[in-house]
Amino acid sequence: MSAIGWAVADSWTITRRELAHWAREPAQIVIGLAFPVMMLLMFGYLIGGGSGVEGRYIDYLIPGMFALTMAFGLEATMLAVTQDLNKGVIDRFRSMPMANGAVLIGRSAADMLQSALGLAVMIGAGYAVGWRAHGGPGAFLAAVALLLLLRFAMLWIGIHLAMVAGRPELVQAVQILVWPFAFLSNAFAAPGSMPDWLGSLVEWNPLSATAAAVRHLVGPPEIAQAAGASWAARHAELLAVGWPLVLLAVFFPLAVRRFGRLSH
Repeated sequence: MSAIGWAVADSWTITRRELAHWAREPAQIVIGLAFPVMMLLMFGYLIGGGSGVEGRYIDYLIPGMFALTMAFGLEATMLAVTQDLNKGVIDRFRSMPMANGAVLIGRSAADMLQSALGLAVMIGAGYAVGWRAHGGPGAFLAAVALLLLLRFAMLWIGIHLAMVAGRPELVQAVQILVWPFAFLSNAFAAPGSMPDWLGSLVEWNPLSATAAAVRHLVGPPEIAQAAGASWAARHAELLAVGWPLVLLAVFFPLAVRRFGRLSH
């Protein structure tokens, strides 16, 4: 078998290990899937919002919630990485003829499977509350691909930060950093309704770019227009691809390099 074949086989072994954890601890998965739905209902019906939004607020909110779902829930992967490092699991893997990096790749594959499931649940919740996708199957699949690309980039940031934190008890503190990133976005209100300096900051947020791109692809015209006329708003799809690729180019090699140092 080629080196690539060995790496794929070893990564799949780690992925199956993580999926087995799901079966033993289903409550963690259920809570992770329910949390974004509760946030959708809370912001859509209890808190409200939508400053500067034309048309139905739910059509604006749902794409923002899709993007938020991709940003949240990283702590499970971060905890798994730090626990493996602290419990000597990585040392046991090193004693086996396992491809370098298979542990991280397998862990990320399991996370992406859970993220795809979470996104499917959110899409179902969106349809349940009256949201509908426009633009056809191609636009819908492109929107899903952009959301999962954002998640993949966020995942490798989380893996790197987990190894920097080093201990499971510090992961919670690192996870708090996600909240300013998530809420300083266009998920709940149009940047045009904000002060100029804040609106500009929000528009260049990677999460905002993905949310705006999803609204362009599958939202009704009046919702897509709510994004604004700035360069960032008009080129949301470009930024929704560019930002995750830049983040991956930075954090993927950092995570792999740090893992190599910690596991030797």
